Amino acid sequence: MTPKRWNIAPPDPAAADLASRLKTSPLIGQILLNRGLSDPADCQAFLRPTLNHLHRPEQLAGLTRSAERIARAIRDGEKIVIYGDYDVDGITATAILWHAIRTLGGAADYYVPHRIDEGYGLNTQAIQALCAEGARLIISVDCGITAIEQAAVAAARGVDLIITDHHEWRSAPNAEGSGTAAWLGSGVGGDGRTPLPHLATTPPFLPECYAIVHPRLLNDGTAYPNSALCGAGVAYKLAWGIGVAVCGARKVSDAFRAFLIDATALAALGTIADVVPLTRENRTLAHFGLGGLKQSKLVGVRALIASAGLTGQDLDSYDVGFRLGPRLNASGRMGHARLAVEMLTSADADRAAETASFLEAQNRERQATEKKILEQAIQQVADLKLDAEGRCAIVLGHEEWHPGVIGIVASRIVERYHRPAIMVSLQNGHGQGSGRSIAGFHLARALQACTDCLEGHGGHEMAAGLKVSSDRFEEFRRRFCEHAASVITPEQLVPELRLDAVAEFHQLNEGLVRDLHRLGPFGPGNRRPVFCVRGVEVTLPARRVGRGGEHLQLHVRQGRYAMKCIGFNFGPMEPHLKPGTVVDLAVEPTLNEYNGRRSVELEIKDVQFPVSEGTT
Repeated sequence: MTPKRWNIAPPDPAAADLASRLKTSPLIGQILLNRGLSDPADCQAFLRPTLNHLHRPEQLAGLTRSAERIARAIRDGEKIVIYGDYDVDGITATAILWHAIRTLGGAADYYVPHRIDEGYGLNTQAIQALCAEGARLIISVDCGITAIEQAAVAAARGVDLIITDHHEWRSAPNAEGSGTAAWLGSGVGGDGRTPLPHLATTPPFLPECYAIVHPRLLNDGTAYPNSALCGAGVAYKLAWGIGVAVCGARKVSDAFRAFLIDATALAALGTIADVVPLTRENRTLAHFGLGGLKQSKLVGVRALIASAGLTGQDLDSYDVGFRLGPRLNASGRMGHARLAVEMLTSADADRAAETASFLEAQNRERQATEKKILEQAIQQVADLKLDAEGRCAIVLGHEEWHPGVIGIVASRIVERYHRPAIMVSLQNGHGQGSGRSIAGFHLARALQACTDCLEGHGGHEMAAGLKVSSDRFEEFRRRFCEHAASVITPEQLVPELRLDAVAEFHQLNEGLVRDLHRLGPFGPGNRRPVFCVRGVEVTLPARRVGRGGEHLQLHVRQGRYAMKCIGFNFGPMEPHLKPGTVVDLAVEPTLNEYNGRRSVELEIKDVQFPVSEGTT
């Protein structure tokens, strides 16, 4: 088991008073304070989000100009093409704009690049083809902020290009950090105090096009309050803005308002799957979108939910991240994402069901491929001793790896070794790579430090992609690992487990679990609450459960209170947890229902053995 650093939030003396005013448990009060919420009104807004918490679309830089141009194209019957992306964020962003334009009486085609044949983002050949086919307006979603050359191609053909994106831009050539009124480069969020370490420190080198909508560009010197919108979130705001422009009033029509409410389901899929912080506006979109998924009017969404066996169920962020999202992603990883876009846009009920079934088969194929590549990657790490002490990064390559799956495997490698990891598929003299990072290591900037030995790269702090010539792969591996070693501290290589409070068993009751549920949806920026319980005694022999005995069932006691625990993937600890053993546990309380009886069960997140007095 990988040891973890426990970071337990210090008890706040204001927690009890806040909890009393909110009529909830002091543990809930402590969690809210840990999330930076101390005013009871802010806490009530957090616990009961409403769509009124969404920011007006015109606050986004470039959005009003873009919305008016799209409204004119709808009115004049111009050919509109939405240029999407092949992940969940890009797929749902494409669907949101497609439905918005259709609801407002227009029509739009969509184009989604092939992950393997074309790669991420706008590509010159595709832009040339779209222009030749009569497009008068191209709208990118979830991509385009680095498309300098492609924007020039569209401009030369007299085609208006609107870029909507949320990724890192290119830094201005030879810039030395000089300021510009066009971007949010201060490292401070829209509230004037929230640090945003992912922001670039040099001015952006932006494409020259009709308009750019990006949550980190300034709007007449004013920062958008939510710099962490994903591509689907940006598309949702643009759709709202188009509705305003078409209706010619601040308030949209009743029909379009109904569409915007239904479209929160698509926005939630993109927001959760893209792993952006689930705070403020993002949390509002995710909260309402998760509720909207269950009764969505979109036949493609209903087919997707049915394929996962979730029809009629209340859905949470886990269902999106691990059941619905992977099915959509499988289309782009194992085939072509346009199938998923079709399912969420133009498909009728029969076609949507057929596509959802096909995506399910692709997802199973993806899982088998992922398992094989992961086994090879783990062996390669051992052979190259990349997990040895002092090694700060992992870069792996293989000629037979499927380029559509390596990003998922990179995530698994990070989970296993807690080092930034890059996986590269080396085929026909060229390598296509995908990387994932750890907290505090900005992956996109690390690739920028190695840019002279790469053919291309892009992404953000925690995930990025790259292209590298096979004959320069070893040089890139050396350079990247050297850069990582120069900036990563030893402490960063030990995974941190953040705990919200020290709790006693008598506090972990059904009422608390119900209140914890109100804190969701959970994800980055709003993680699931985890508590520390100290000095609990194992009362029965630990038991390995699961098909391969990989999980652990444990019975423990604290004073006169006994609890049952389940530890997923903690099976190997069974020999160390004999009856009478005293341990500290990091746990998440959950409700377990069995044979009509409901009880609180603890899900183990980590185990520590207290050091006895006099022990060194």
